[in-house]
Amino acid sequence: MSQLDAFPITRKWPAAHPDRLQLYSLPTPNGVKVSIMLEEIGLPYEAHLVSFERNDQFSAEFLSLNPNNKIPAILDPDGPGSQPLGLFESGAILLYLAEKSGQLLPADPARRYETLQWLMFQMGGVGPMFGQVGFFHVFAGKDFEDKRPRDRYVAEAHRLLGVLDQRLQGRDWLMGDEYTIADIATLPWVRNLVEYYKAGDLVGYADFKQVQRVLAAFVARPAVQRGLQIPPRG
Repeated sequence: MSQLDAFPITRKWPAAHPDRLQLYSLPTPNGVKVSIMLEEIGLPYEAHLVSFERNDQFSAEFLSLNPNNKIPAILDPDGPGSQPLGLFESGAILLYLAEKSGQLLPADPARRYETLQWLMFQMGGVGPMFGQVGFFHVFAGKDFEDKRPRDRYVAEAHRLLGVLDQRLQGRDWLMGDEYTIADIATLPWVRNLVEYYKAGDLVGYADFKQVQRVLAAFVARPAVQRGLQIPPRG
């Protein structure tokens, strides 16, 4: 009997390799943060597709690990103290994996906290605001006659892109020459805003040359290219 058998989520998504970290996800901007991170650090893992079409995120098994019914979530059989650990929230998972692997988070305390502030900037600003642009531009919001809600989020997305563009001026990545979890958290959302939501013209993406430059460098990374496809949609 594996240590993971005590977790109800493994009944719906059995672990073929119970000694590996288990990832429950979908290749959305939040989901690929973790698959990209895992590909970058080289930690063995097993990916399970949480299908929104089947409402897997509302299943009792998934809710047993993440009561907030959002992807991604992980189950690490070798957590702190060699005990299994389940986690949800992509930012918390990135921080956990960075500390577990000793990678993609500066060891210097000042630079560590500077990295974490940019991680929180994504979690509290970039993700929620870009997601609202997508709702009002692509999904149900397009049917609202009143465009003030859409325009509010478009303006905020434009402002946030400006903050990122200024930060990236003269830097390879958000933390200068050091690629970190802050980049892994932020850049999938920029990519999604432009490529999936097709909102580049709407938010004035052409104005942000530094963001464009760094996004291109990010997408060119082999680990990013792999992580963007994990788990396969089937």
